Amino acid sequence: MFKVLKTLCIGALTVSAAATAAHAEWPKDRPIEIVVAFAPGGSTDVMARAMQPFLEKELGAKTVIVNKPGASGEIAYTYLSQAKPDGYTFSFINTPGYLSMQVQRKLRYDPKSIQAVARIVDDPTAYVVKADSPIKSLKDLIAQAKAKPGSVSVGTSGVGTDDHLAMILLEQAAGVTLTHVPFPGAGETRTALLGGHITTGGLNVSEFAGGDLSTIRPLVTFGDKRSPEAPDVPTAKEEGFEVFMSSERGLAARRDIPADIRAKFSEAVKRVVESPEFKEEAKKLALPLAYLSGEEWEQQMPKRLQSFQDIWNKTPWVQ
Repeated sequence: MFKVLKTLCIGALTVSAAATAAHAEWPKDRPIEIVVAFAPGGSTDVMARAMQPFLEKELGAKTVIVNKPGASGEIAYTYLSQAKPDGYTFSFINTPGYLSMQVQRKLRYDPKSIQAVARIVDDPTAYVVKADSPIKSLKDLIAQAKAKPGSVSVGTSGVGTDDHLAMILLEQAAGVTLTHVPFPGAGETRTALLGGHITTGGLNVSEFAGGDLSTIRPLVTFGDKRSPEAPDVPTAKEEGFEVFMSSERGLAARRDIPADIRAKFSEAVKRVVESPEFKEEAKKLALPLAYLSGEEWEQQMPKRLQSFQDIWNKTPWVQ
């Protein structure tokens, strides 16, 4: 009996030592996977790849960006929730989609299993048209929608995303009916717009500001004031419509990853966002940096979730 107990104890100690050693090696024993919930070319993907070399430097480790688009982000968030809680899988999360899907349907993952690590940007929603479009303003867009109900189509990055919810609020504010056309990401929305398949496309300011505007023209932003990255673009409020919407983007992990790993990763992200070198890169990409710690961001989420619940109660966006 003594020999059996001794063998079991030695085995347990060996397993424990191995687990501790693996924990201690984080994050250098293998690449850290960072998931993006939308297709390549969109604002989240661009931001992730811009941050990647800075984050690798701070962590002293390699990372790999993995795009898992679809279902307005649910595929990526489900993937994160099912990953091992070992600190080798993180994901960008985007609001409002991350919150609004909790209102609109039963999810394949438990939102309580995911914890925010840091908010990085708060990017105003905007609508753009082709450069040669006869629509010159938001008022023109609304006038066409009133003259021909349903004729104005709005391309978005998915059901329940910021550009979709902006459309719903605009319908309510203006008393019009718009046709929703969801896509996997902003890149596909832009392609459809340039191909003449939709009237207007929902983008975030960072997805056009400072870039080539020879083929598209921004109509309006839905911030509470003009965006510093697009100061010449009026807000919906200026056009007479009290509609406000933006996309917050940041990083999250499984809630049950080791606390010290979460803290190290969070601190590394903060150092990246605060570094002059990354700030310069963010400026080039028109990224509206708005850092919050994971705790601060999560404290804000219930109020925003309730606002989406209020929209749903009045106008469910999925029948």
